[in-house]
Amino acid sequence: MAKLSDVLAFCDQRTRRPEIQDFPGAENGLQIENNGTVTKIGAAVDGGLIPMQKAAQQGVDFLIVHHGMFWGGIKSISGKHRRKIKTAFDANLALYGCHLPLDAHPEIGNNALLAQDIGLPADERFLPHEGEPIGLLARCPFDRHELARRLQERFPGPFKQILYGSENPERVAVLTGSGRSALSHLKEHGVDTLITGELRQEHFNFAQEEGFNLFVCGHYHTETYGVCALAAEAAEQFGLEWVFIETECPL
Repeated sequence: MAKLSDVLAFCDQRTRRPEIQDFPGAENGLQIENNGTVTKIGAAVDGGLIPMQKAAQQGVDFLIVHHGMFWGGIKSISGKHRRKIKTAFDANLALYGCHLPLDAHPEIGNNALLAQDIGLPADERFLPHEGEPIGLLARCPFDRHELARRLQERFPGPFKQILYGSENPERVAVLTGSGRSALSHLKEHGVDTLITGELRQEHFNFAQEEGFNLFVCGHYHTETYGVCALAAEAAEQFGLEWVFIETECPL
């Protein structure tokens, strides 16, 4: 058993959560408080009703999520907000959200761990947001065909590829979740290959016309890394059990 305040302090320090400015409306940190103790940690991509219900069923009392409950504030505790808050209160479940800090982190961030998972050595961070780089540039020691094979093996369900760039990219950009914000910055870094979670139809034309390789691997699936890494480290720090709450999102 650990104190909630101690677990929160560890998570904030490890992610640098208080120092990193997120997108407008994103609320990071403790979103729902429990009775002040933690016995089992959970990790989930989303602070949705189903992940919270599954966490409660598995005895989790501290749930780390990438996409928290509150985006742009809360005006009333009704509908989905009431159901989620009631689920948390009934199960003594604390909810901790951590968005951009868990994308950008050079060790336990989504970008860094995805690159590591498929054998891409990190080179440098890029795409600053409020002074903090939120994307990753990595060296590519193999050709485009092998890169695609590794990504498809790791993300078999959502994997899509658009191939109009180099067959032997020396460096690739990684931006988990939505990759739209990275596209206009790739050329300035001499990169024509992007690994991301989600794009729009218009980006097919962009790839054709500008000569890019785009690998789309699922918004949800590319953002499982950070929450799991943070949960594992927090569990080890306090001698607790942890579990990943899978919601079978196909995207």
